Order: sequence, then structure tokens, then C-alpha cells
Amino acid sequence: MKNDSLRYLSIGATDDDWGISVSTVGYQFIPPQGNYPLSRHPEKYDFKPQTGRVLNEYQLVYITKGSGYFSSSTVKTQKIQAGTMILLFPGEWHSYYPDKETGWNEYWVGFKGVHIDRRIEKRFFTKEAPIFQIGVSATIVNLYEDILKFASEEKAGYQQLISSITLHILGLIYYKDKNNSFTNTYVVEKINEARIIMKENVETTISPEEIAKKLGLSYSWFRRMFKDYTGISPAQYQMQQRILRAKELMTDSSLNISDIAFTLKFENVGQFSTFFKKKEGISPTEYRKMILQ
Repeated sequence: MKNDSLRYLSIGATDDDWGISVSTVGYQFIPPQGNYPLSRHPEKYDFKPQTGRVLNEYQLVYITKGSGYFSSSTVKTQKIQAGTMILLFPGEWHSYYPDKETGWNEYWVGFKGVHIDRRIEKRFFTKEAPIFQIGVSATIVNLYEDILKFASEEKAGYQQLISSITLHILGLIYYKDKNNSFTNTYVVEKINEARIIMKENVETTISPEEIAKKLGLSYSWFRRMFKDYTGISPAQYQMQQRILRAKELMTDSSLNISDIAFTLKFENVGQFSTFFKKKEGISPTEYRKMILQ
């Protein structure tokens, strides 16, 4: 495998319509005492560690070997180790470079589009926290190599494929970072216990407050930790379980809608129908016709 490879890609209107498009992908392996950057870049990507640069796109830079430094307009200079992913933001000055003693191996992919803009708007990723300690992952390296392979072949529809792989990498980063933040096994164990109780009691009226008490927890602490970990409140999680159970029961043609409403402890069929339609967009009767036709 050679020490560097890079591609700069054309983007058409159809690619923009997809919601995310890839503009560049590549890698460079910098040996100890080696020059950096090794690859030559077009003017708008030109990069000198001493002066940094500003891009008009997002980039995911993955360091898989060695160490170095990163800084941006928002983040002070930080030491970077192997297993670090850096998210670069458009319009944000930044600089990064390997330590002369170690060099480093670096993969990158550049992209833009409304799909990533929305994730930033909703603060799934922020300029204040652009560094992710996700470890060295062969899976993620393979995804970068897949992007480079498909980009090199330039077959019809390749932009839609490689931009979707890029979103997959973003999802993996979010997943790994989210779980790394929950190092307290006690919290995770209690949340998992609560989820088991909710699933086993989906046909009862047990409340989140009762579940917290059953687990020996204060409700305010339980609710806060549960939402931090799962992204939804205990009550919302219970609603989701009731919807899933309702769908299971509706596959049994011997049960009428009233039976299902009674089984799931709704006061009446109307309340169940309103609940189901609000969550699914169609009534229980319409859903049953759809799955049993």
C-alpha cells in the first residue's frame, strides 16, 4: 500500500438532491521525521500546519497511528493520539499536524449537504467538541477504503453510495462517543433493569415512578439518567413498547381491536385508537388491514 492516495470529486445537481455529497477522500501515512502534509492539494484545500486553513465543507479526519496536535478557532491546542476522529467544520479555522517523533497515519473524507447541516443544527455535533476518542477501528478504516475504492471507479450512482457510507461513519462516531460517556456501569445496569421491567410489564399499568422505587432510585435521578442514555424519557419508552406490543397483537386475527385495547390497559377503544393514530399516522383498523391483506 503506497504512503498516500487522494481523490477530489465532481458533484452534480442529482448528488446535491441526495442531501449529502462527498468532495474529497484520501489517506496519507507520515513516517517519523517525515514532511507534512505529504499529499499536494488544490488551492482551496491547500494546507500548512503553521498557518492552518478554513474549508467550505465538513471533513472527518481519522488518526490511526502515531500522535500529534489539533487546534481551531473554538478549541485550544490539544494532543491527538491514535484512535482519534476529528470533525472539521466549514468556515472554522483549524490546524493539525503529526508529532515529528511519531508521525501518523491519517484518513479523511470531505462532504457537505442538508443531511449533515441538520445534524449540526440539532447539535449532534458541535464546534466546541470536534474531537472523538473512538479507538482504532478496522471497521471504520475499511469504510474509508470503500469510499476511496468506489470514488476511484466512478460508476453511476457512486456519489449516493459513498455519501451514505460517510453518514454511516458519522453514526458510528456518535454511537461510540455516546457509549464512551457512560462509563458508570451502575447507571447502565439500572437503565437496563428498568427497560426489562417495562418490556415484561407492557400489559400492566406500572408507572415510571413505581419502576424507580422498585429499583431503589429517586425518580428525578432515574428519569434524568434514563433520558441521557436512551434519548427519551421513561414514559416515552413505555409508550413505544405499548405500540410495539399492539402491533404484535394485531397480527392475531382472532383478537378484535377492543380486546387489544383491554389487554394493553386502555380505558376504552377510542383512547387506544387515538393513541395509536397519533404515533403511527393511521388507525389500528387501517394498520390491521394493511398487514393482514
